[in-house]
Amino acid sequence: MPFVDLETNLPASRLQAGLEKRLCGAAAAILGKPEDRVNATVRPGLIMSVNGSSEPCAQLLVSSIGVVGTAEENRSHSARFFEFLTKELNLGQDRIIVRFYPVEPWQIGKKGTVMTFL
Repeated sequence: MPFVDLETNLPASRLQAGLEKRLCGAAAAILGKPEDRVNATVRPGLIMSVNGSSEPCAQLLVSSIGVVGTAEENRSHSARFFEFLTKELNLGQDRIIVRFYPVEPWQIGKKGTVMTFL
C-alpha cells in the first residue's frame, strides 16, 4: 500500500488536471504495486525551498511496505520518479527531491485493523 505525497511551490494553475491519477499510475508501475492500492496526494502552492532557493521546486515523499527499503531499490525508483516528475512539472532534476520511507504492515491502518491482519 504505497503512499506518494507530492509537495510543490508551483501554483495549482501550473499543474495539469489529473496529475494525482497519473502519479498513482506511475507509482504503481515504478513500485510494482497494484494501482488500486496506491494513495496519492498533490499539494501545490506551498512555501518551499530546495537547495537554498525558493525557485520552482518539488519534493516527493514515497512510503510503502516492502519495496523502498534498500539503496539498490531506491536508486532504480528514484531514476523513474525523476523521469516522471521532470516531465510532469517541467522542472530540472536539481529542483526536485525524492524521499523514501519504508513502513511495516503494522504501521498502516485499514478497515478497522492494520495491514498485518489483512
